[in-house]
Amino acid sequence: MLSARQEAASKFRPVKLTASPKNRSVAMNAAARLSVTIYRFVSEHKQAKRYFVSGNVQGVGFRYFTQRAAERLQLNGYTRNLPDGRVEVYAIGPADQLAKLRSVLDRGPWGATVSEVKEEHAAIDSNHESGFVITC
Repeated sequence: MLSARQEAASKFRPVKLTASPKNRSVAMNAAARLSVTIYRFVSEHKQAKRYFVSGNVQGVGFRYFTQRAAERLQLNGYTRNLPDGRVEVYAIGPADQLAKLRSVLDRGPWGATVSEVKEEHAAIDSNHESGFVITC
């Protein structure tokens, strides 16, 4: 008579898996479909925001600071100085990355004093969907 453990073990037989060219092809095709699905999912949730940063934000490297932060966050758009002393930032990307940019703008670079950041939703401008630049 077999013990319960021996009886359970006898029901499972080891299966030898071998890799064949056909199996590899199927796995690679499945991986390709998966990556395309993920890419579409991420790209569908893009939005654009415009930020107006007030305070001592011109002449302290604020635009370069913003560009580096936006590139790290993989955002597209631009930043520029405004005649009234503010800095404008237009950014395109996922909501979570835009929220991170907002917190970076609130802090600003060393030497800057940020008194206010106004945020507004904006339409996605296809002219600014490739990279993040500093404009005049």
